[in-house]
Amino acid sequence: MGPPEPSSHCLTNWSPISFQQFIVDILHPGRANVPKSELQEVVAGMYKVNDPKLVSLFSFRTKFGGGKSTGFCVIYDNMESLRKFEPTHRQVRGGFVEKKETSRKAIKEAKNKGKKIRGTGASIAKHKAKRAAGDE
Repeated sequence: MGPPEPSSHCLTNWSPISFQQFIVDILHPGRANVPKSELQEVVAGMYKVNDPKLVSLFSFRTKFGGGKSTGFCVIYDNMESLRKFEPTHRQVRGGFVEKKETSRKAIKEAKNKGKKIRGTGASIAKHKAKRAAGDE
């Protein structure tokens, strides 16, 4: 039950948009799986990344029988590129962004309101909203 042994393949370096993405295979014999926080530090050490928070790990699947997991890894060059390119749900998981709490009912009401005003109706609805705000 030693430390996990990561290996990577399908390495793609997106230098114009400042990140590297690749598939990570983790060997962890004797362990059910490995926490992503531990993997972040190991991968950051492998690729000489200063801050382990710039390493994003996701979509891990453990092979049948255990001992090996496979997932995706993205290493960003800096925090600005992470905030720009990383999806919001993964930023929330990483603790970079607070989750916006909205009720299920509010989401459905907004969706249905948007369905009613499509096309040219959207501009009419904006005009009516401005007039209503102006009257108050």
